[in-house]
Amino acid sequence: MRILLIASSFNSLTQRVLVELRDRGHTVPVEVTPDGPAVREAVARHAPDLVVAPMLKAAVPRDVWTAHRCLIVHPGPVGDRGPSSLDRAVQECVDEWGVTVLQAVEEMDAGDAWASVTFRVPRVGKSDLYRNELSDAAVTAVLLAVERVAAGGTPQPQTGAIRARPALRQEQRSISWADDTTETVLRILRAADSQPGVRDHLLGAEWFLHGGHPEDGLRGRPGELLATRAGAVCRATVDGAVWIPELRARTGAGRPRACKLPATMALAGRLPDIPELPAPVEAVPGGRTWSDIRYRERGPVGTLSFAFPGGAMSTDQCRRLLAAYEAALTRPTSVLVLGGQRDFFSNGIHLNVIEAAADPAAESWANINAMNDLVEAVLTTTDRLVVSAIGGNAAAGGVMLALAADEVWCRSGAVLNPHYRRMGLYGSEYWTHTLPRKVGAALAARLTEEARPVSAAASLAMGLVDRLVDCGPAEFADEITRLAAHLASRPGLPLRVAEKKAERERREAHTPLAAHREQELVRMRRTFDDPAAPYHALRRAFARKEAARAPSPGGPGADAAGSADC
Repeated sequence: MRILLIASSFNSLTQRVLVELRDRGHTVPVEVTPDGPAVREAVARHAPDLVVAPMLKAAVPRDVWTAHRCLIVHPGPVGDRGPSSLDRAVQECVDEWGVTVLQAVEEMDAGDAWASVTFRVPRVGKSDLYRNELSDAAVTAVLLAVERVAAGGTPQPQTGAIRARPALRQEQRSISWADDTTETVLRILRAADSQPGVRDHLLGAEWFLHGGHPEDGLRGRPGELLATRAGAVCRATVDGAVWIPELRARTGAGRPRACKLPATMALAGRLPDIPELPAPVEAVPGGRTWSDIRYRERGPVGTLSFAFPGGAMSTDQCRRLLAAYEAALTRPTSVLVLGGQRDFFSNGIHLNVIEAAADPAAESWANINAMNDLVEAVLTTTDRLVVSAIGGNAAAGGVMLALAADEVWCRSGAVLNPHYRRMGLYGSEYWTHTLPRKVGAALAARLTEEARPVSAAASLAMGLVDRLVDCGPAEFADEITRLAAHLASRPGLPLRVAEKKAERERREAHTPLAAHREQELVRMRRTFDDPAAPYHALRRAFARKEAARAPSPGGPGADAAGSADC
């Protein structure tokens, strides 16, 4: 079937639906359409058998949905209507939510239902929920709807209570620091974690707060800043405190949109004299706290997990993760798992931090070298097996970081973007060594040139990953622990480690890793130092949410990881 995807952005759900439909043999062009007339033009150009809108903010014109069957993916259960469905589900702390595939009609979200799938709602941020549990449910619903359309079925009217609710405004997201408990504050922050953020006053200015994590060990006057850690700030509530990883300054009309940044970077020059608390790498028994890097050990298996907002890794984050990796190598384990948490693995260098730097070219150079140092450490580990465990989406240098390990395990719902071209970059992180090693030179060239997303299943088929972990996001960490323990118990493991060391030495004698790094960085430095290179405009557009066109024939979108979700 020829299925046209129309979307307001080439975000994670659009990419997930695209790769799942393509894997099943459908022809699936994609059009990012900002408004109704663009939808009309796209449909006329592609003449599809079916139109599917995974994430569309504009209404489908009447003349389009009367002439073509158009299916709308709504992030809510049957009967739910409105543009802030998932925001409300998170803020109201519901236990179960749903996704419904609707027939497009005049009234938004009012069409008959082709399919609806429910899912459990864990206590995570909205964007995490959107990329994981909701994405899994949405794919199931879309595939079911497509099957029913192909079989000549008919949609069913929405029955039961109809709840049409308006957009959730900032007034309904406001935090009363003098009154709200930690749990209330967390619900509000999580419901707006990626977009739009929670507008608030702090240290004499207006900010949007992004993300929230509980802290049980610190107390203070409600609203007061108590400490910093790894770029985040800790703020007191009436009964505890919360860690806020990122802030974005509110700018006035006519001024460029500010970048979302690590909180301490955004507040530079304003922060009071508060302590920088060291991050507990291991979990603290009996109390909740936040750390973006954690290490745990069970017998012969060590797991080094990390969770950076948006999957982006700044120079500082790369260096801290490298230090934690080097510390993990001092432990008496035979298998080291890198990753293993739900949601993003990594999307590579931190474009927002680079854009906000006084010298973006210099920060780009520092960041890519910090990423390379981390990847090199993984590539040159020869005394144990290293497993990359990809629980969520990964892109660009984040994929190459995963490929540095001996085995790559990937959750079935993840989408990989093993390329850099959408950001106008040649790429580094030793990709010219690891990607051809995994998939062969011809396929490596195609993946980097076409710059398209790849499903977990397709990644397994082409050899990009070594194991598909078919489980839900909430079960991923436990499943990885079980599989790693089984790997560590195999009698042939010492021999495999010895063979790995010998192979590393043979490859180094043939083509040193330093040669790959130098060749890649020559190209990257040329781009960074050229003010006219497309990378700079594309980076700015991504970081400041401006319109830009990626220099790639691989499809619409702004960057390798897709535009912001929710």
